[in-house]
Amino acid sequence: MAKVKITTTMGDIVVRLYDETPLHRDNFLKLAREGFYDNTLFHRVIRNFMIQGGDPDSVDAPAGKQLGVGGPGYTIAAEIQPTLFHKRGALAAARQSDEVNPRRESSGSQFYIVWGQQYNANQLKQMERQLEMQAAQTAFQRMANERRAEIMQMRKNRDQAGLQTLQDELAAKAEAEAKQQGSLSEAQREAYTTVGGTPHLDNQYTVFGEVENGLDVVERIQNAATQRGDRPKEDIKIIAAKEI
Repeated sequence: MAKVKITTTMGDIVVRLYDETPLHRDNFLKLAREGFYDNTLFHRVIRNFMIQGGDPDSVDAPAGKQLGVGGPGYTIAAEIQPTLFHKRGALAAARQSDEVNPRRESSGSQFYIVWGQQYNANQLKQMERQLEMQAAQTAFQRMANERRAEIMQMRKNRDQAGLQTLQDELAAKAEAEAKQQGSLSEAQREAYTTVGGTPHLDNQYTVFGEVENGLDVVERIQNAATQRGDRPKEDIKIIAAKEI
């Protein structure tokens, strides 16, 4: 069972890496062994949401420098799994948006640790409806892109009836797929109503580990005062990240 201790200027965080996500596990260990994260910052901190680090451009970054786009020069194939979700303390990989990254490949180095919030049953029901709508839109767009040539030909032929039939077909398939993705498991409901987290990120980003010790440090970091761009007013540095 792989673990990494992230030593920060606000305390130590020990994360356990999941064997179910071997690409992300092995990459995180590789970077830690190389000292890649040493002296980088938690450059993006949002209260009641998450803390983000892993940008190599943040080393000795002057005040006001825009951060969040640096990396090792590669991405990692998505390992998104429904059983690995965004409960409080989850370790996940940052990535670019679906518009430029439809395969949801992860940043080669940037990661975030979830804080989020606790939800009651009614709030979770509302969240599930929102997740279903979001999943349906994403699925519909993906399916439409897969049949783009067919759609373009129908438009060229001004086949309005054919376009409507295809739209109805894709909408039905997308809705069916979304109901599966949008429904929360019992484990998710238990976690989000007791521990807390960020359920709207589930099935969108790769979760590849969790905090085993030092959640109090995560809490202190996510409560830090921030400035424009969500960078803490006082730098919060990762002194070292080492396998233990």
